[in-house]
Amino acid sequence: MTERKPPGVPFESWVDKQIRDAERRGEFDQLPGAGKPLPPGTDTSYDELWWIKAKMAREGLSVLPPALALRKEAEDALAAAYAASSERIVRKIITDVNVKLREMMFKPPPGPPLGMKPYDVEAVVREWRERRADAGAPGGVHGEGSHAQ
Repeated sequence: MTERKPPGVPFESWVDKQIRDAERRGEFDQLPGAGKPLPPGTDTSYDELWWIKAKMAREGLSVLPPALALRKEAEDALAAAYAASSERIVRKIITDVNVKLREMMFKPPPGPPLGMKPYDVEAVVREWRERRADAGAPGGVHGEGSHAQ
């Protein structure tokens, strides 16, 4: 659409005419997504943070209250400990997350309660050993979540 709205023509009438002309030419016939529902999150209300939310969704990020973020971090740390390649790494991962858990237990931030206590390092190491034995591989369990140092 390169032509300008002529002076004195109401804007709405001019836009409607442009749309009708484009429809007649078939310019709307083969648009991607035609006949499909709108994607989730599409609504008509204006949100001035729309671009931030879209960017975070694309990047897989979320903003959680500190207690929930730590809860997620603790669960990820436990999974990483079970996948670690050595007992030393298991101990380091669990010890590091326990420092954060204890800190939040004694200085809780605003928001929902943490609802967790520090992990028992020895219990996690025992579970890690059992999982390695069950895997039966001489090198143990490797892959995602291992924190080789």
